[in-house]
Amino acid sequence: MTAVSLTSVNPTAPDSAAVPDGSPDRIVGRVVAVAGARVTALLQRDRNGTRGPHLGDLVKIVTDHSTVFGFVTALNVDYPGQPNELRRAELEMVGEIDHRAGDDAPFQRGVTAFPALDDKLAPATSDDLRRVFTRRLSANQRSARIGALHQDHDIPAEILASELLGKHFAVLGTTGAGKSCALVTILRAILSQHEFAHVLMLDPHNEYATAFKDRAEVVTPDDLELPYWLLNFEELREMVIGTGSPQPDADAVLLNQVVTQAKRNLAQSPEAAAQITIDTPVPYRLSDIAKIIDGILGKLDRPADAAAYHRIRERFQHMQADRRLSFMFPGAGSSGALQGLVTRDNMAKILGRLFRVPVGGKPITILDTSGVPSEILNVVVSLLSRMSFDFALWSDRKAPVLLVCEEAHRYAPSDPHAGFEPTKRALSRIAKEGRKYGVALCLISQRPSELATTVLSQCSTIFALRMTSHKDQEFLAAILPESSQGLMGELPSLRNGQAIAVGEGVPLPTRIDFDRLAEEHRPRSGTAPFGTAWQQDQLQAEDLNDVVKRWRHLD
Repeated sequence: MTAVSLTSVNPTAPDSAAVPDGSPDRIVGRVVAVAGARVTALLQRDRNGTRGPHLGDLVKIVTDHSTVFGFVTALNVDYPGQPNELRRAELEMVGEIDHRAGDDAPFQRGVTAFPALDDKLAPATSDDLRRVFTRRLSANQRSARIGALHQDHDIPAEILASELLGKHFAVLGTTGAGKSCALVTILRAILSQHEFAHVLMLDPHNEYATAFKDRAEVVTPDDLELPYWLLNFEELREMVIGTGSPQPDADAVLLNQVVTQAKRNLAQSPEAAAQITIDTPVPYRLSDIAKIIDGILGKLDRPADAAAYHRIRERFQHMQADRRLSFMFPGAGSSGALQGLVTRDNMAKILGRLFRVPVGGKPITILDTSGVPSEILNVVVSLLSRMSFDFALWSDRKAPVLLVCEEAHRYAPSDPHAGFEPTKRALSRIAKEGRKYGVALCLISQRPSELATTVLSQCSTIFALRMTSHKDQEFLAAILPESSQGLMGELPSLRNGQAIAVGEGVPLPTRIDFDRLAEEHRPRSGTAPFGTAWQQDQLQAEDLNDVVKRWRHLD
C-alpha cells in the first residue's frame, strides 16, 4: 500500500480546476514530489470557506490513465500564520480505477500506476464513494447493509456474507464501545438474507436472547443436554482428574481403561466394540464404571494400588451428585453409588437443536453459559467448539456452521499457561481449517492483546470499535495489513457504534457508523442501573429465600 504525503499548494493557485477527464472536481492540492512509495504534495489554502480534506476522508488523485484513491491519515501545517505557510496531508493509497478499461471500469484494490508530479488532488465525490464502496457482485454473491460510511451517510456500509463467513471475522473493542450491538447488527443483516443459516452463539452474559427473540432457539443450563459421554478423553480427564490428583498420569491411564471398557459394554457386536475408543461419542452407564472398578479392585494384590481407582469412582460420584451438572449427568443430585441412569443415544437430537437441523424458522441457537459452573466452563466450550467442527466435517458441508464466541480471550488466551489447552486447540483448528469443511468463526473480545495470535490472525475481517489501551492498539496494528495502519490511529477517538472495518468482508478498509438497532432488537448488555435502583428498595427480605434457592440451584 502506498503511503502518500501531501504538502500545501501555492496560495495563489485557483480553488478549482478541471481534471484531465473534464469532470468538475474541486482541486485541493497537487503532487510535488514522488520518492518510491511516498508522495509529497501541497494542499492549497482554502479562501472560500469550502471544506478541505479531513482526517479519515477518502480522496483521489487523477493521473493520466487512472484515478487513484487514498485515505487521509494525517494533516499538518508548517509555519502557521506566516506568508510561507505550508499545509500538508498524508494519505495511504488503497486502490484505483483504470480509465483505459472504459467509463464503467470497476474500482480495484491496489495501485499499478503511482501519481506523477503535478497530478491533482480532489475530494472523493458521492459518486466516487458509491463506486468504491459498492462491489460488483456475481450471481451467487449478496451484500447486506450494516450501517453507513462515516464520510457520507448517504453511502451504505455493506458486508459480503460469503467473504465474511468463509474466512472468519472478529468484533473487537473496549467495554462499552458497542460490541454487542455491532454483533447483533451484523448477524441480523446476514440472517435477513440467509433464512436457513446455522449459527451457534456462546452467550456468557445472557444478553442476546432479547435481540433475536422468536428467530432464536435459546438454550439455558436448565434445558441444555450435553451428556457426559460426549466428552473426549482430554475433556473428561479435566473434569475427573483435573490438577488436584497426586498421581495424574497414573489416574489418566486408569480412567482411559475404565471408560473405554464401559463404552464397549453397550456395543451391538464384538466387531463394533473393537472399533470403539475413549474418544468415540457413544453412551455408557455410570453404573458400569462402578462395576468395572469393583472387578479390578477384587483382583489387586496390594491395597495401595487401589487408591487411583477409588479417586476416579469418588469423582464420578461427586459430579453425579452436583445439581449444577444436571445438563451433563441426567438425574444429577443423587448421592451414593453410581447409578445407571438414562443411557439413551440422543446424539442426533442434540445436534439438531444446537445446529438448527431443521432450521424451523430459528437459524440461530443462543446458548446461555452464564449458569455453567466456572470450573467446567472451559470444558463445555471445548466440547461445543469441537462438536461444531466435527458436525460440519461429517455432514459433508451440507449445513455450514457459524460459531460465535463471546469473551474469546478467556478460551483462547495468548498466555500458554492460562485457560484450557484443548479449548484453545479446538478454536485454533476451526480458525485454521474451518473454511475447508464449512465451519466459520466469529470472535468477540474487549482484550485482543490477550487473545492468541494464532486464532485472531486467521480472521480476515475485523471490526475494531473504540480501543483506548495502547497495548491492544499495538497488538492489532501488528496483525493487520499495512494498508490499514493509518485508520488504526482513529481507534481511541471513535464514538460508540463506530468502527474501523478492515478485511475481505468489506469492500475497503474504512470508518463506518453502524445502523442503530430498534429497541426490541437491542441486546441486554447495559451497566447495572445503580442510579435508579438505589432510589428505592427493590428487593425485600422475603425475596432472599428465592435468591438463596437459585444460588444453591435448588428447585
